[in-house]
Amino acid sequence: MTITAPQALSAVDTVLAYHARTKHSLARYAPGPETLDWDAQPDPFRVFAGAPRVALPLAAHALKTRFSQIFDASPRPAALNLDSVALLLEVSFGLAAWKAFGPDRWALRCNPSSGNLHPTEVYALTAHVTGLADGLHHYVSRDHVLEQRCHAPASPGSAPRLWIGLSSIHWREAWKYGERAFRYCQLDIGHALGALRYAAGALGWSARIVEGYDAATLAAMMGLDRPADFSGVEPEDADVIVALEPAAKPVHREVERPTPADLAGGDWAGRASLLDPHPLYRWPIIAEVSRATRATAAPVTPAALPARPALTGAGHQRAAEILLGRRSAQRFDSRFEMPRPIFFRMLDAVLPRAAAPWDIWPHEPALHPILFVHRVEGLPPGLYALPRSEAAGRALRTALRADFVWEPVEGTPAHLPLVRLVQSDCRGIARTVSCHQAIASDSCFAMSMLAQFEGAVRTDPSHYRQLHWEAGLLGHVLYLEAETAGLRGTGIGCFFDDALHELLGLATLEFQSLYHFTVGRPLSDDRITTEPAYEGRAMLPERG
Repeated sequence: MTITAPQALSAVDTVLAYHARTKHSLARYAPGPETLDWDAQPDPFRVFAGAPRVALPLAAHALKTRFSQIFDASPRPAALNLDSVALLLEVSFGLAAWKAFGPDRWALRCNPSSGNLHPTEVYALTAHVTGLADGLHHYVSRDHVLEQRCHAPASPGSAPRLWIGLSSIHWREAWKYGERAFRYCQLDIGHALGALRYAAGALGWSARIVEGYDAATLAAMMGLDRPADFSGVEPEDADVIVALEPAAKPVHREVERPTPADLAGGDWAGRASLLDPHPLYRWPIIAEVSRATRATAAPVTPAALPARPALTGAGHQRAAEILLGRRSAQRFDSRFEMPRPIFFRMLDAVLPRAAAPWDIWPHEPALHPILFVHRVEGLPPGLYALPRSEAAGRALRTALRADFVWEPVEGTPAHLPLVRLVQSDCRGIARTVSCHQAIASDSCFAMSMLAQFEGAVRTDPSHYRQLHWEAGLLGHVLYLEAETAGLRGTGIGCFFDDALHELLGLATLEFQSLYHFTVGRPLSDDRITTEPAYEGRAMLPERG
């Protein structure tokens, strides 16, 4: 008898199988560790031993830009030098505070992360930046320093340039979340893109994703393809590179693209640190889906951004206070009612437009919020939808339940495509589908982000990453909008995927929920104390 070896799955089939396998359900959770030893948590800070270090100044206290100015691109662009790069990193990826509860102490960062595990690593490629050597640097947020990974002199006479590269250490999330961790790492990349774009806007800079790189090129430009430097330690997955320019709006020309040749012949230094010396579990499916979704060099035509009305009603707080003050709420005041104008402002902020942060994103909107509205002034509780494009609105109307009413919401701004699907008290449903978490029902509203899913993945499996990035970017917008309103948000990665899909009447993979989010007035825990992020930085007032 002849035994035929099983054929390897295609990249598309690998992605679809991974997504199905890592869905939580009412009957079981996705495969994950059976126990956690918090004393053995992976080190949240990677360093490169032997790499020269440059201490960065702390300057957030001197940043005068108002948060509202980020959207109208009014700040005068800061010069590109060591001080401005330090400020960019401080308010995007730096520490915001240290927290302590009894003997436990942990850091909070400006860029949020699932479980505060922080799989995202940050690299800076520099050319003719005053005060910094040319080449590749790694940012260590704990110490607010840059480690010089490669010294490679730039071409003489060229203008100062800065690119930021983002990578993921999947094990940091997998240690706690098992197989579903790859999803969370990609959501974190989306949050990181948002944090970077807002920080750039506060300096009067533009930021754009540089498209068209394959995975090998991305890895080479971040020094992640050097086996000797990562021998015996957790690998990093190269995700994306962003071009920063000292101009308030992106210049209408092709983004300047660094290449591995820029580092060729450079002097390399540093060996990556080991984060977890005794891992108890292995999740090989994460490596499989990572390979299946790696970037290709396919060209991308940037999507045209709609000319929507400018955002109104933003707070006039200093941008640094918002960017450093962002927190995830752990509990909400279940009696608080959100003012209607704040709710509309938040929804308006997630619509793509020719302004920060959406000018970093080169793709058509593919994520569309479904809202569980609990307590918003003048709005009946119920299920609502916010299609972020007209085509998506038509597709959603076909895909969702036939008995949804699709009523316009009275008093909504004309350009805001908010519709009511059903009027009902949906607090219990929101809590149940969000893994029974009270934060989804005690808040003012909860949100599920539906992605136009199967078509995107079948076109290019790397879109699986990008869909999650867009969801994370949406979540970051909501985090900061909540802060400006004196409220708080919380990202929810744990939800019962298909239970929600069944509730909405989704019978195919055309739409899939990738992320949940919730916003309300937070309740503080007085047992947890707050300490300054860095010696010499003044404390921001904490609120609950």
